[in-house]
Amino acid sequence: MKTTPHYPHPILAKEGWAFIAIAVLTTVLSYIYIGFFLALFCLIITIFITQFFRDPPRNLPLNMNRYSVVSPADGRVVYVGSDVNPYTNEQNLKISVFMNVFNVHSNRCPIDGKIEAIHYFEGNFLNAALDKASLENERNAIILNTYTGHSVTFVQIAGLIARRIVCYAKASDELYAGQRYGFIRFGSRVDVYLPLASEIKVQLGQKVSASSTLLAQLPEVL
Repeated sequence: MKTTPHYPHPILAKEGWAFIAIAVLTTVLSYIYIGFFLALFCLIITIFITQFFRDPPRNLPLNMNRYSVVSPADGRVVYVGSDVNPYTNEQNLKISVFMNVFNVHSNRCPIDGKIEAIHYFEGNFLNAALDKASLENERNAIILNTYTGHSVTFVQIAGLIARRIVCYAKASDELYAGQRYGFIRFGSRVDVYLPLASEIKVQLGQKVSASSTLLAQLPEVL
């Protein structure tokens, strides 16, 4: 395995620092001024919030090459198949990864490339495990031109509980595989659109890890 370079926020995501601090303070004050049982309840909540915002460094697959596409998120594969990419109007292969509240919610770039465009859409907050969430929920789509000449689109989608999509990337930014580019709070989904000739490396229902799981191989011939 090779480690993702320049990892900025090991162990705990910066998006969670304020939430964790408030939870810890509430626990301490509850113990001091109210009592043990409320403090214990607050401690359980604090542990849950802390585990949700964990953000450990990840390794890239040792056997990956410049055509390799890694998972942008932790979770379970809930869709694999052909579909129209609504951001390019092309027929693509789509892989969808659903993140529950116990998964790491830091999002990583699936392949090296340069961002062509970013599209944000307001929307609903349906269960992100449902396929219609891809088109109806709040979402943020990045269209990336890879250095192999392909176009890859990856989309952050808010879920039933999620109310905050964070994306630090900007149009024309260059990203590398495994680079942290965003975060979604409290349950969500990421869709990846690939050229039709790509070779899928995962199966429906499979658990995947951001940066560490190989999703697909792009075709070497355009």
